[in-house]
Amino acid sequence: MKKLQKGFTLIELMIVIAIIAILAAILIPNFLHARAESVTAACEGNEKQLATAEEEYAVDNAGAYASASSLTTPYLSVIVTDPVKAGNAYTVTIPATRAADGSYQISDAGQHDTSTTTSLTQSAGAACTTCASVMYYQASGIHGK
Repeated sequence: MKKLQKGFTLIELMIVIAIIAILAAILIPNFLHARAESVTAACEGNEKQLATAEEEYAVDNAGAYASASSLTTPYLSVIVTDPVKAGNAYTVTIPATRAADGSYQISDAGQHDTSTTTSLTQSAGAACTTCASVMYYQASGIHGK
């Protein structure tokens, strides 16, 4: 009598491993790009949150704006940091004279994947093709730099 063999042959296992490797090679770059896009979106959201805190501070302080370190309770419950590189704080620039694009600018430390900022425009209105930083201008909102 012939004995029944159970299990997979070496060829079958190699084919399954090859299929998994091909799928991983296709999917991993897409996951990395989606992560980079989510980091850029989180940065934009953080800058809008800081801008809202600036406006609340200005209402309470006769139109004066504050640096990022002054925007604590009750305006912000936590100090937001740049998600691109952990620990980097946002920079709030308050010009001595009112600039054409607003009384304050909020910027990050940069280092964004440039393919995730293509939907942004620069402050002059040009398309953002190589922008690695996200800026918030009081008068015009989110831009790339």
